Amino acid sequence: MNQSGVKKKARLILENGKEFNGVSFGYEGSVAGEVVFNTAMTGYPESLTDPSYKGQILVSTFPLIGNYGVPKREMENGILKGFESDRIQISGLIISDYSSEYSHWNAELSLGDWLKEHKVPGICGIDTRALTKIIRESGCMLGKIVFEDEMLDWYDPNADNLVAQVSVPEKKIYGNGRHRIMLIDCGVKFNIIRSLLEYDTTVIRVPYDYDFLSEEYDGLFITNGPGDPAMCTKTIQHLSKAIVADIPIFGICLGNQLLGIASGASTFKLKYGHRSHNQPVIQHGTNQCFITSQNHGFAVDHSKLKNDWEVYFTNLNDNTCEGIRHREKPIFSTQFHPEASGGPTDTAFLFSQFIEMIEKQR
Repeated sequence: MNQSGVKKKARLILENGKEFNGVSFGYEGSVAGEVVFNTAMTGYPESLTDPSYKGQILVSTFPLIGNYGVPKREMENGILKGFESDRIQISGLIISDYSSEYSHWNAELSLGDWLKEHKVPGICGIDTRALTKIIRESGCMLGKIVFEDEMLDWYDPNADNLVAQVSVPEKKIYGNGRHRIMLIDCGVKFNIIRSLLEYDTTVIRVPYDYDFLSEEYDGLFITNGPGDPAMCTKTIQHLSKAIVADIPIFGICLGNQLLGIASGASTFKLKYGHRSHNQPVIQHGTNQCFITSQNHGFAVDHSKLKNDWEVYFTNLNDNTCEGIRHREKPIFSTQFHPEASGGPTDTAFLFSQFIEMIEKQR
């Protein structure tokens, strides 16, 4: 809304030539990126601050957004509560209906004001159902949020090393517990750190390209993150050496993809990715199915796994690989998010499994 109180018009332009007209409720500045959609009904403070969305313009399929505002900024164990990083990570937000009047006991400001604070544009009044159908049929594509007739080049975030942009610049330590966890930060969600700290741990958070091989630790953790995993060459090199040892390793999301590449497999880009709170996965060797929270655009090609590795979980919607594990060593990873935030916590037990592996190695 400009100084006269009139909402400013904006357009979403897709690389296939289709355009959607809406009005601004966030920062009034043009931006380009990859257009993706998320079907979650709640959790926009967590989603918008998830580093895995770096470089992307997010479309929310749930029609009403903003009704519970944005939480207060409170710290716990050295990290923000209620958020998954210290800033909004998406490039832009596309929704159908914006609720400027919010109501929640812990709300501090509106979604629109939060977007303005972080200089992230938001457009409402868009037919997100029609937009999502285009993405599902044609696949994720580049797009622009444009104000007036501003000229703006296309931007493909997958051509950049996005992990380098979201990874911590230097080592940080959380907690003072018994188990030393070396956490390779490729764009970590804060709830991963929170989840690990519940198990008497010291979490040593290091940059994605940090050479951790000479460090002392009880378990290695590879986090989620944005973009093409092939960009993380240093991380892959370090992991290929780490998996030779018998130290427990746990990876999530991008961590699953990096572990897959380091083991000798490969990855591929999904047509429109998995971004939701309701993805069903089955655990191999059991009849157990879990509903999981997911946010990724790439997957491990399970047909390229070496003989000493096996699929751990499979997505029941499209049969893609949702996790791998070593047949003999204490190493496993998941494509979904056991820490959730937002979404279901059905698979939170995997953190306990990781700690149990560490205790057995002592």
